[in-house]
Amino acid sequence: MPKFNPVNYPPMKKILFIVNAVFLPLLLSGQDINYAKEIVQTLASPEFKGRGYVENGNELAAEYIRSQFQNIGLLSFEEDYDQEFTVNVNTFPKRMMLKIGEVELMPGKDFLVDPFSAPVKGKYEVIILNKERMADEQAVVSAIQSAAGKFLIIDERTYEPEDKEEGQNLDEIINFLKYSPQSPVSGVVIVTSKKLTWGTGTLQSEKSSFMVNHEIDLSKVNEIEVAVDARMMDNYKTQNLIGFVRGKIQPDSFLVATAHYDHLGKMGLETYFPGANDNSSGIAMLLSLATHYSLNPHDYSFVFIATGAEELGLLGASYFTEHPLFDLERIKFLVNFDLAGTGEEGIRIVNGSIHKKEFDIITRLNNEHDLLPKVDIRGAACNSDHCMFHEKGVLCFFIYTQGGIKAYHDIYDKYETLPLTEFVDYMKLMTLFFDEIIR
Repeated sequence: MPKFNPVNYPPMKKILFIVNAVFLPLLLSGQDINYAKEIVQTLASPEFKGRGYVENGNELAAEYIRSQFQNIGLLSFEEDYDQEFTVNVNTFPKRMMLKIGEVELMPGKDFLVDPFSAPVKGKYEVIILNKERMADEQAVVSAIQSAAGKFLIIDERTYEPEDKEEGQNLDEIINFLKYSPQSPVSGVVIVTSKKLTWGTGTLQSEKSSFMVNHEIDLSKVNEIEVAVDARMMDNYKTQNLIGFVRGKIQPDSFLVATAHYDHLGKMGLETYFPGANDNSSGIAMLLSLATHYSLNPHDYSFVFIATGAEELGLLGASYFTEHPLFDLERIKFLVNFDLAGTGEEGIRIVNGSIHKKEFDIITRLNNEHDLLPKVDIRGAACNSDHCMFHEKGVLCFFIYTQGGIKAYHDIYDKYETLPLTEFVDYMKLMTLFFDEIIR
C-alpha cells in the first residue's frame, strides 16, 4: 500500500472548521487552562473506569478523544482516526477481597493484587517469613517447603538486605514463588511499608499474590481468606487514535505529538485508578496543541497520536511504528507527553543529551520567556512511548513535569489533587519550540 501523501489530500471544509471553532469549549490558542482541566476531569472520572479493560473503560476514553479530534477538525489518514490492534490483558472485573486473620483489607488503599494473578477463592493456612528468617537461607527453604498448599506471608517491613546481591536473591525467590509452576505455595502475600504501586499484566500466572501496606500484627495470624475474580482477555481489540493538521508550506514533512490515553482500569467492582497525571494530563496537552495548530497551522503537517496500551508495555506505539500511516523518515521531530500535570520543579527531557541542539532550543526559549522553573536534561530511557520511535531512528523527546503530587499508579492520582500548576506556561513553551524547530 502506498504511503499517504497529504499534499494530495482534498481541501478542508472551511465552514465546518469555523463552526467547530465557535463551539469548541474554550479556545484561546490552545492555552486555556479550563479546557485542559475539563479534559483531565473527564478522563479521570469514575465514569471512565480508569481507562482500562474492565467495563469498556479503554473504549470510553477512545470515544471521548475521537469526539475531541472531530470537534477540533483534525484530518485523518484513513477513513477514520482509528488504528486498531489487539492485546492480551489480565483483568479483575468483580470480586476482590483479602482478609488476614480478623482484618479485612481495603482494595487499592490497603492492598493490591499482583497484575498476573490467577483467580482464587477460599481460606488458607499461612506460613510467615519475617526479617530474621529472610536473612537465613535455610530458614527460607524450610518456610517454602512448609508452605506447600498454603499461603506464604513475607514480612518486608523491617527487613533491609545487607547488600544488593542479597536483595536480588530475595527478589528471585519471590518471583519464583509467585510465578513458577514449580512453586509449591498456593499464593504469596508481601507485607511492606513501601508505597503501593499497581501495574498491568499481559499473562496470567497459576498463582495469586498480593502486596499489603497496612499496620497489622502477624504474630497471631494463622489463616487468610481471599476472593479474586481474574479473567484473561486474549486478542482484545483496542486502538491508537491519529489525526493531523496539514502544513502550510511542507505538508509532506511532519511534527508529531504523542500521549497515551490508557491507564490501569479497575481492580474489582469498586476500586478504580483515575490516572489524572498519568496520563489524562498528557492527553490534555495533546488536545490543547491540536486546538492551537488547527487555528494556527504550522509550516509542517502536525500529527497527533493518542496511543493505546502504553501501560501494557508500549504496545500502541510499537504497533504504530511497525505499521506507520506515513513514512517515519518524514518526521522532523516528535515529542511524547506523559505526566504533564505538575511542573512546580520544571520539566525533565528524556533524550535531551542525545538531541542537544533541540534541548538547547527549549532551554533558551524557557529562559527568554521566563516560563518554567527549570529544564532538566536526561539521557535515553525506554520508559514511555517515545522509545518505540527512538528505536526506529526518529528524533524525539519524552518530556515530563516535576514536583507537586507524588501519586503514581495508585488510587490517589485523581483530578481533585492534580495542580496543573505550570500547564499554561508548559504549553506556551512547546508551541514556541515547535514553531522554531524548522530544519
